[in-house]
Amino acid sequence: MLPYLAKCVAAIMPSSPPIARQAFLHGAIAILPLSLAVAPWGLLAGSMAIEANLSAWQGQGLSAIVFAGAAQLVAIGMLKSGASLLSILLTTLLLTSQHLLYGLSMRPVLSNQPLRWRLGLGFLLTDEFFALTSHYDRQQFNRWYALGVGLTFYVAWNLFTLAGIVLGQNIPHLDQLGLDFSIVATFVALIAPLVRNLATVVCVAVSLFCSVLFSYWHWETALVAAGLLGMAAGFVCQKFTGDRA
Repeated sequence: MLPYLAKCVAAIMPSSPPIARQAFLHGAIAILPLSLAVAPWGLLAGSMAIEANLSAWQGQGLSAIVFAGAAQLVAIGMLKSGASLLSILLTTLLLTSQHLLYGLSMRPVLSNQPLRWRLGLGFLLTDEFFALTSHYDRQQFNRWYALGVGLTFYVAWNLFTLAGIVLGQNIPHLDQLGLDFSIVATFVALIAPLVRNLATVVCVAVSLFCSVLFSYWHWETALVAAGLLGMAAGFVCQKFTGDRA
């Protein structure tokens, strides 16, 4: 994958300085473990698209245009169950609403970048992208590194989705093999290093407890409600303890 990306970089920025290509490859290498970790997730997204009677082009188009794993899986599942277009759009909007917070958080870093960079990196913004780039300030932030992170993950996601589509056309009920466990594993790997103080522990604990409880109660908005309650609990704890979350 990295040699392919290197060729792509050399093709799209032939006159760029070597330091830019080096930063791009550094970002590509940094995101590679997470790119491989979502392989089962991508396979699941592709196979579920076939199970939902979408064409191969439609299934691949979801990954190429939407580029949001959880939203894609939920939307495909709702489509398969016959949900209305409005309910699918509202649900995916709620599921991806955290990207608004990501964008607001990274605005001070990206505000001085040209429009084409803000749009491009904004499209590539994912949980994984944010985890690897959000801790840099404006002086430390390298847009080529960020592009390497985002573009590598984008290519990997689409390749794994394509593999899932191919397998889904030949192996029935691939979505029943427990591939969705990779979703849990990926987010545990992203969140665990960030749990460094009491406020964050409270946020994670409350979110986890509420998500299990609300799912048991069959609330359709279980994950969203649990996330909001977790953030509220963490905020209150931070105010009382003075910790920075």
